[in-house]
Amino acid sequence: MNILLAMIPAFFWGTTYAVTQYTLPDWPPLLLGALRALPAGLLLLAIKPNMPKQSEWGVLFRLGLINIAAFFSLIFVMALTLPSAISGVGMISVPVFAMLYHWLINKRRPGGVQAFFGLVLIALAWLLFDPGSISLSPVGLVAMLAAILCIVIGSSITKSLADRIHWWSILCWQLIIGGVLLAIAAAVHALLSPDAYLDAMQGFSPTNGAGLLWITGLNTALGYIMYVWLLQKMTVVDFTFGGIANPIAGIVSGMVLLNESFTPHQYLLMASMILTSLMPQIIQLIRNRIREANAIKTS
Repeated sequence: MNILLAMIPAFFWGTTYAVTQYTLPDWPPLLLGALRALPAGLLLLAIKPNMPKQSEWGVLFRLGLINIAAFFSLIFVMALTLPSAISGVGMISVPVFAMLYHWLINKRRPGGVQAFFGLVLIALAWLLFDPGSISLSPVGLVAMLAAILCIVIGSSITKSLADRIHWWSILCWQLIIGGVLLAIAAAVHALLSPDAYLDAMQGFSPTNGAGLLWITGLNTALGYIMYVWLLQKMTVVDFTFGGIANPIAGIVSGMVLLNESFTPHQYLLMASMILTSLMPQIIQLIRNRIREANAIKTS
């Protein structure tokens, strides 16, 4: 059930790429990141006011920097440089990086099933992202890899705080801190390159407003409430497998909003990646059912 709930924020996050290209195509990524994070954080703080302890500011700053400031900037770089479907499907490889991270850093070896399907996922991604079959922005691909690392590291930090800081405080203050950092970075960037910021403000339209409401309200306020709450109840790797809805949303929203299309071979690779990411959960579910059936027989 928790994995199904984890699909809800993943679905909204998967729409980020197409919604950004459709409603905010020329806006600077730093500005988009600040407008996504800071209003949502302040809104959630107003709903339930709280103030971190002095000893908590350091880890909340690191969380805001990684989980929000860096990650949001990278996501909007991806949104403006890669096809929506490719961004969504590429992010499904997060579980592989999560397993490698915990293996290298925490000495926690992945299970045989997860390791096998992780390798299959890497092979499928290699075929999908083959430069000979599809032309993709190197900047966007580097941003994707960096964003995946932010998810893995940020989720691990969030998970480690479960018994130390209330999840609502984590949620509010990582958004506020990250949003402030992005606002400062955007202000500096605007001083150096003002044209993009002036164009965005002077040409503001109802479509821009709708895009910002979607990204701030559903993608961020609702999405991050569910994200932080669910991480207290699930392992990081299990949570990332709930991200199956991310590529589905990326593919569908790209088709609907941007008229994106790919070859049947590329769609087959995308579907194979999505199915591969689900297989460890499916196998674990089957094993649990068999154990339950055996336990009933022996009782």
